[in-house]
Amino acid sequence: LLYCAITEKRYQHTQQEMANRFHYSLSTVHHALQVPVELGAIRKTSKFFVLQDWRKMLYYWASVRGLSRDILYATFLNVPVGEREGLAIPNSVYAAYTAAKRILKEPPADYDKVYFYVTPGNIPIFKKRFPQPLRKNLPANIFALKMPDEMLRYGPDTTIIQTFVDIWNLSDWYAHDFTQALEEKLNVLLS
Repeated sequence: LLYCAITEKRYQHTQQEMANRFHYSLSTVHHALQVPVELGAIRKTSKFFVLQDWRKMLYYWASVRGLSRDILYATFLNVPVGEREGLAIPNSVYAAYTAAKRILKEPPADYDKVYFYVTPGNIPIFKKRFPQPLRKNLPANIFALKMPDEMLRYGPDTTIIQTFVDIWNLSDWYAHDFTQALEEKLNVLLS
């Protein structure tokens, strides 16, 4: 919904449209809309629903997103951030800080952790590219996240919305600077 609002300036949808697009039942879509409706993020009519308050929808998604549940693999590599980013495997998607840097053109802060979305079938390739270090107990600085089926259609980076939500779920000291910069960009895109 937020992606359509940004890219198409389209705020109105039907439950049937969402069910068809994501291969869910109508009852699943109806159930998923209940909390956003209660929050005032979405307004329902008899024939369609409207994204009424994008901020409420964004922060609702950010608050229920469990990024740590999607970590398939984590490791440490003692090379600069740019070099780690350059080692991305084919068909992976840049996420979190790397995606934000690419969206914003300039990172609002230095960062040390690199995230990629990867299909579970590509984890063996990812592990070969980013093996576990010989020395144990090093803090992870490379993460492979489980890629949703639809993600590749959006390009080599997560969308600005996905990037915001993912970073919102990170506890690094620089995460605040990134979410603030992304929200400022969203204000321009959605105003």
